[in-house]
Amino acid sequence: MADVATHRARREVIRRILRTHVVSTQEDLGRLLEREGIEVNQATLSRDLAKLMARRVTLPDGGTVYELAEAPARHGDEALRQVHHLVTTVDDGDAMVVVRTLPGGAPAVAAAIDSSRPTGVLGTIAGDDTIFIVPARGVKALRVKRDLLSLWKKGSAS
Repeated sequence: MADVATHRARREVIRRILRTHVVSTQEDLGRLLEREGIEVNQATLSRDLAKLMARRVTLPDGGTVYELAEAPARHGDEALRQVHHLVTTVDDGDAMVVVRTLPGGAPAVAAAIDSSRPTGVLGTIAGDDTIFIVPARGVKALRVKRDLLSLWKKGSAS
């Protein structure tokens, strides 16, 4: 019974890591798990990724990252807070907000935005390190920018 609980706990940590980090290889995932105090071999990682239905997707500019097939709903603002370390800048234009991230970080940040469904956000389009956010009708881009910055605590320059 403890073995099943250990599997479940480890897989929950893997889910969290895949939702909040850009993970390109099993080696990267293994290092992130070690930071959490979990040591696993490559065969166990492969089994866990298969059990979680994780898949490798190709990024537009090349390279691959792991993502979860199920993409379960996140818990509101917490998902956004968990990806703050990937965000480098947030700027607003007349009709859109542009979020820049570390290389390869845009898919994870956009997924957090989409799953959290912040008020005033209609949707996102993500590349490798850039996200375009479309505000909902009647919502100013500046408001979306300020709301995101307050969550990410990056300060707000108007």
